[in-house]
Amino acid sequence: MRRHAALLAVTVAALLSACAHQQEAAPPANTVADQNVADQDVADAYVYLLGRLLVLRQEQTDFHKERFRWNEMLHRDVGGVSWANPNLDVVYSEAWIGVDERTCMVFSVPLIQGRYYTVQFLNGWGETVVNINERTYPQRAASRYGLCLKGASVQLQPDVRRIDLPGKTARVLARVEIGKNRKQAVQLQRQIQIRMTGTPRIDPVPVTPAFANTRLPGVEAFASAAVALNSEPDINPGMEPLQARVRQIAAEVAASPDQRERIDRVIRDKAIPQFMQSLTTDIGVVRNGWARPGVIGQYGSDYKARTRANFAGIWANTAEEVVYFQGAAGSDGARLNGANSYTMTFQKADLPSAHVRYFWSVIAVDAVNFRVMENPKKRYLLNKESHLQYGGDGSLTLYFAPKKPAGAPDGNWLPTPGGQDYHLTFRTYGPDAAVTGGNWYPPPMVPAR
Repeated sequence: MRRHAALLAVTVAALLSACAHQQEAAPPANTVADQNVADQDVADAYVYLLGRLLVLRQEQTDFHKERFRWNEMLHRDVGGVSWANPNLDVVYSEAWIGVDERTCMVFSVPLIQGRYYTVQFLNGWGETVVNINERTYPQRAASRYGLCLKGASVQLQPDVRRIDLPGKTARVLARVEIGKNRKQAVQLQRQIQIRMTGTPRIDPVPVTPAFANTRLPGVEAFASAAVALNSEPDINPGMEPLQARVRQIAAEVAASPDQRERIDRVIRDKAIPQFMQSLTTDIGVVRNGWARPGVIGQYGSDYKARTRANFAGIWANTAEEVVYFQGAAGSDGARLNGANSYTMTFQKADLPSAHVRYFWSVIAVDAVNFRVMENPKKRYLLNKESHLQYGGDGSLTLYFAPKKPAGAPDGNWLPTPGGQDYHLTFRTYGPDAAVTGGNWYPPPMVPAR
């Protein structure tokens, strides 16, 4: 995280600096209390709408740059994905699926034993709708699943298990753990196939203005309000007042140049700074310099957490599947930087492998766009397959540095490019009770002396 959503305090200074050029002088102080409330209403509506626009941005990237086609599976090579905070322990297969009242999409999943896998379906707001795997749908053989629009009148074959979708489109991410046998993982991955029961009517990919993380949209975001809201239902209850507010603001912007100017000022001077600050203040529980988000994958009424997740690590899964930890600072409180060297040491009695059913891993991503950083060794993660060496006392020390530190086993070292701030994403797949209960965190990143 994709991308892995909460960030540490050291992130925001860089992002706020990058966004500063888009902010204008603050408006005169409000003298009417109602105006202050109205400004905050605008800010809240903007963050709500931004969560949908971030997914639409990725959808447009997928179809216009990645050459997706509706209802066709793309089987990716390792690392061959185009979003923030990818999981490099798995081979991905991806698709955008579209169904309607008369058609369903049938997924064929092979029997997969002895390695992690899941087929995750997300809606256009970045919410995980369902996972197909051995935990949610125990299977003894290859199985087929019919993904249908809720209420669709479609007859499926008896061996096809029906799963209802809340909307007409969904994003699919199938993950198969690479493990020790990459060839076998790829063979299993390519057996995950889809076929349609008919030819659905699919609307064109919604078009919204392009933007970057360092320059979020201003008032122009509300010009896309109708497209964003009409093209995908929000499955979470209680969002109707927010949606009504978004539409009201969009109407005011269209009707009045003065309102357009005021709302643009509110967005740039209030909404965007508040959102950026929330990436550090609303990050869940922090321990040992690692942050764990309070909610992930399914957000309920916490639409702000959903927008943060879509911003920093789109396509996040639920905590039942994986618990993510985000680290951006060392034990000294300074932000992680590729020019420096750090160690992270697990004691024998508290190794990460003891806290997962499947696997753990850690990757480094840049501090602005959250993309995996290149390095000359082309090593992008550390995990159980990394030829790790343990200390004489059974402990495990991982090294993060631009050059391999003296005495560090090569398999324990993750190269980091010099001079650039970065974040770490630590994943625990199949977490145990200590992890899911919030009682286990990775150890701190200790700067070399």
